[in-house]
This record gives sequence, structure tokens and C-alpha cells, in this order.
Amino acid sequence: MRNERLMGRQKFTIIDGEYGEGGGQILRTSLSLAVITGKPLKLVNIRGRRKKPGLRPQHLTAVRACASICGAKLEGAQLDATEITFAPGTVIPGSYEFHIGTAGAATLVLQTILPPLSMAKGESTLLISGGTHVPWSPPYHHVAQVLIPTLSQLGFRCTTQLKRWGWYPKGGGLIHARVKTHGPLKSFQLDQPFDFQYMSGISASSRLPEHIRVRQRKQLEARLQKAGIQGRVELLDVDAMNPGTLVFLVVQGKDSLAGFSSLGARGKRAEMVADEAADECFQFLDSKAACDPHLADQLLLYLAGAPGKHHFTTSRVTQHLLTNAWVIEKFLPIMFEIKGELGEPGTVMKRDL
Repeated sequence: MRNERLMGRQKFTIIDGEYGEGGGQILRTSLSLAVITGKPLKLVNIRGRRKKPGLRPQHLTAVRACASICGAKLEGAQLDATEITFAPGTVIPGSYEFHIGTAGAATLVLQTILPPLSMAKGESTLLISGGTHVPWSPPYHHVAQVLIPTLSQLGFRCTTQLKRWGWYPKGGGLIHARVKTHGPLKSFQLDQPFDFQYMSGISASSRLPEHIRVRQRKQLEARLQKAGIQGRVELLDVDAMNPGTLVFLVVQGKDSLAGFSSLGARGKRAEMVADEAADECFQFLDSKAACDPHLADQLLLYLAGAPGKHHFTTSRVTQHLLTNAWVIEKFLPIMFEIKGELGEPGTVMKRDL
């Protein structure tokens, strides 16, 4: 049952930010759904299971971004706040700019406002600055090369450009996005074993000696060769405000895509960066699932708005996936049936109630 109560003259959906994984995903999904459904929202215990609870700059930017696109009435939105109320208005497509001001993930701000803008009547353009390749969030390349192409199968229409890279700790990255009203929403069935077609990747770095990205690529190519996989890995020397490195791999199946990444850090060998991405990729391929874990939890919100039954397999059931399903079911008359143990391959089925 939906946890609601009367507050003044408005009926708020109350979401406990300590539930499940207890992080920022609860905030982002709740905000998206509040805007989509028009239901006022009260968030309590925001990021309640994190070492430093409450709104950090990235989360505050997401809150304000959602308020901007629909003219919401907002209370309590400030740094470190653990409780806010959010009463949405009607989504207004247009041109928007949002600046986090830190290395907070710009991809996660985009993740928050993309669903409601996709369901609005009209085109929107977005400029979002912050971290584009930072810890604890999918890198820009996963959004651009895995999530958005997959969403196009459902009927959603969005294009993105990476204008500038942003690493931790300075950020300064810039993402441009163009969002159009979705087309007719289609049935989504990705439950067949992943049928590998090809693999490609990048080894990128900023403000670091060339040999670092070369070693990353060399180690990747050695791992791929040992696994009997042919793939092209591109070297990129990219401009950014501070040093950083990335390895990103994308694998194309007959019907689906998956992406895997690893970031460099001080004292972390280039070979280890490559190995982390390769290990995740090979684990995914061994699972025979259709969707990687990052894609799986992000898909739920889009499937929720598409009528009918949808199902897919994922290489790993995560706490993010389970928590996202819980939040969505608080707002919409749907049910997600998730089979599989935490940390193991699983199947997700969405049904309308």
C-alpha cells in the first residue's frame, strides 16, 4: 500500500530514504516519479544509510532541476538536509542549464530529469556540468552508448554530447542533451541469452603521461586475446581540469548492449584499471544475461511508464535494483517480480495491476 497522509491540504507520498540501499537513488527515482505523476512528495531520512547523510551538491542540483522543469513548490532543499517536500506542477519543455559546482555526477542529474522530460509534450535541451566520469556513478559513456540506445528500443528519443570531461575531485565536465517526446512505447522483452557480436572500448586519460593509457590498452588487449575475443580499444587523450583515467568497454549482442568501466586513482596501476573493467565484462558474458547491472536498475523507471508486460534478465541483482522497484511501486499501480539472489543473475518482470 502507498504510504501517504494528509499534510495541510495536500496528500503527500512519503518515502523513507533509509530503505534498502539507503542512498541517492531513492531521492532521484522519487523526484522523477513525483514530476511524472504530479503527486506531492515528502522525502525523509534522505541518504540515511550513507556515512554522511543528507543532500550533497549533486543531489541538491537534482532536486532543483526537477523543481525547475515543472515549477514545483519546494521546501527544505539545502545542503545536508535530510527531509524535503516537493509539490510538482506541470512539466514545461525548454532549454535548461544545471551546474553542480563540484565533481558530483552530472550523469545522475540527467538520470533524474530525463524520464519526465521524455514524457512531456515538446523538445528540451539540457546543459549539465559536474563530474562525467567519477566514482559511484555510471560514466557518461555508459549513458550514451548503453542506456540511450536501449531506451530507443522502447520508443524514447534522446541524444547526448560530451562537451568536456570531468574527473574527481574538480569536476568541470559538461554534458549536452536533447530530449524529445517519446514515440509509441513498445514491448520490451530481453530474456534470451546474450548473443555476443562484437566489443569495443576506450582507454582515456587527462594530464598524465601517455604510457598510462597505453598500458591500460595493452592489458585490455592481452585479456581479450586470452579470452578469444576480438575488440578495438581506442586511445584518448582528453582535456579536463585535473588528472584522471578511464577504461570503458561496450559489448554488442544481437538484441542488447552492456557496458563496463573502471577509473584510475593515485597509486592504482594502469593494469589494475584495465583488469577491473575486463573482469566485470567477462563475468557478464559468463552469466548469459541480457542486461548489465547499471542498465537493469535504470530501465525500471522507463518500463514503469510503458503499458503491458515487460521482462529482461540481468547479470546481477543489486540492492539498487530492488530499492528502485520498491520506490516505483509506491507511486504507480504496477508490480516488479524480481527472481534471483542478491549479487547473482536474475530475471525482472513488470506487470500492471
